[in-house]
Amino acid sequence: MRLTHVAHLRLPFGRLLGYEVRAIPAPATAPALPVSFDQRRHVGAGDRAGSWMALSLELPGPVPRERLAEAWLAVIARHGTLRSVFVPTDAGTSSAASPGVPRLREATVSGGAWVEHAVAPGAAVNETLRAVLDAACRPYAAPSHRLCVLETATGPTVVIAADHAHVDMWSMLVIARDFLAALDALAAGRPVRLPVAPAFAEHTAALRDRPPAPIGVHRRWREILGACDDLMPRFPLPLGSTESQPERVELRDVLDVDASAAFSAQARAEGVSTLSLAVSAMTAATRELAGMPLRAVFPVHSRTEERWHDAVGWFITNSVIESSEPDPASCAAAVREAVELGSWPLAEILAPWGGMPEAPGMFAISWLDLRRLPVRVDSLGLRAQYVGAAIRTDGVMLWFILDESGLHLRCRYPDTPEARRNVGAWLDRLVGLMRAHADSSAGGVIRIGDAGFRIERAVRDDVPAIAALLGEDADGREPDDATACRYDDAFAALSRDHAHFLAVVRGADGRIVGTMQLTIIPGLVRGGATRLQIEGLRVAGELRSRGLGSAMLAWAHEHGRARGATLAQLVTDEARDRARAFYARHGYASAQVGLQRGL
Repeated sequence: MRLTHVAHLRLPFGRLLGYEVRAIPAPATAPALPVSFDQRRHVGAGDRAGSWMALSLELPGPVPRERLAEAWLAVIARHGTLRSVFVPTDAGTSSAASPGVPRLREATVSGGAWVEHAVAPGAAVNETLRAVLDAACRPYAAPSHRLCVLETATGPTVVIAADHAHVDMWSMLVIARDFLAALDALAAGRPVRLPVAPAFAEHTAALRDRPPAPIGVHRRWREILGACDDLMPRFPLPLGSTESQPERVELRDVLDVDASAAFSAQARAEGVSTLSLAVSAMTAATRELAGMPLRAVFPVHSRTEERWHDAVGWFITNSVIESSEPDPASCAAAVREAVELGSWPLAEILAPWGGMPEAPGMFAISWLDLRRLPVRVDSLGLRAQYVGAAIRTDGVMLWFILDESGLHLRCRYPDTPEARRNVGAWLDRLVGLMRAHADSSAGGVIRIGDAGFRIERAVRDDVPAIAALLGEDADGREPDDATACRYDDAFAALSRDHAHFLAVVRGADGRIVGTMQLTIIPGLVRGGATRLQIEGLRVAGELRSRGLGSAMLAWAHEHGRARGATLAQLVTDEARDRARAFYARHGYASAQVGLQRGL
């Protein structure tokens, strides 16, 4: 899923409409809902623009506005969090601009009307959308969420946004999934049946009732904040002025799908998680450039019980991480400690500081592995994008998202010359270290006895060597010019689709001694199983019967598992008796009859 910013959001041009629903808060005499520590911080800072997050989706075809509205109301009805609003303190001495202690109240939400938001001549659609969301999705708006639609001839692009007090990134996926399910039901003429999900206020109450944090947790918070002058961790390099500045947002694709798999394989070889190896790279970059440990605010999710998986709310609490050495095992221990430090009610932990001791330069790192979430949407088919708002800032916030297309980051920092130079240098070093881990990954290494081989994605210059290996099973003739041209065309087609992995195996001298083509095939057959197709596995003649082919096959199986495949299949010519015996020894059976004909 693309991680972006409202200024970088890719939108088609069309009519921009918003669906305005009505929300009437419960009277002041009604019991208030519990407010979490982070909600109190966020909303207590006052009503303001730019406090929202959003998700955009391109629907595959035209959808009537009435159906979009009905689906959205069904989502609101499911999630009590979307039927709650913040109000200033009831004492009459405060306002949304200077709210005092915010109160959270249930609200009655009813259908409203579509309102068109004209895009002014010369203005970008993004600018108009930003203005709409800045006005509608504020901490004290009632409600503080909005459904927007860009109507085009091919179908609508939907943008769903909400103030951060009510959602997190996981929640946005839940909302999108439920919205799409409601649309599907309505399109099929079925009633929408979305069971009511637990409200976030219930989670807040459950967390509040937890026992006090252990003494050791208090001690580590004191030690880490004490090393930061009794403040939350700050970025380790100068950022220039301490005043809030217009933000600079950098979007980087850190690792593509192959490099991401290699990075994760290296983490497994080190006995740590992918996140821990990323923390290792961040620790090394901080040590090299700033000469100090990595210390940062470290958000952790609090959906530890399955009942919260389908709920909407701000299920994130802040922890702190301190990583002194880049050794992966030490970084894994630092991550585990950060999760533990963030697993207790923060109000009690931070009471000695009078709350969260924030200061200019605060540094926060967020990590989300979408592949591991129990909530999924077709992010590629829907061209889904996570969208951040535009704000002024005095700190550094780093978001990582890991999905089927690789590892991506978004970094926000104050747009000063010092911050551009220092944050940019830190990001450059971080990305370089992570790519170096991927390039040298144990996941691409095969060892046969004392000999080492590396598996890589083929490049165009490898095509002649691959063709020669494939030709060894024929009559040994070099391909003629026409055949070579077809090979080049086939390679170009394979390169455009990352579902295909044309692999080469290199010996220590760099010579290509093996090849295979791996293809990930999703489908509805076999209960929707994703399959790994293996073709053209060849080993140079002088290395056959030494175990290299078996090692390549094992590597191919791991490649498929990492991409969600649950079944491996291959095709080999009936005349290749030795090849058929080889595959049989590795568990392959002739469970089906394959047929083919020329076209």
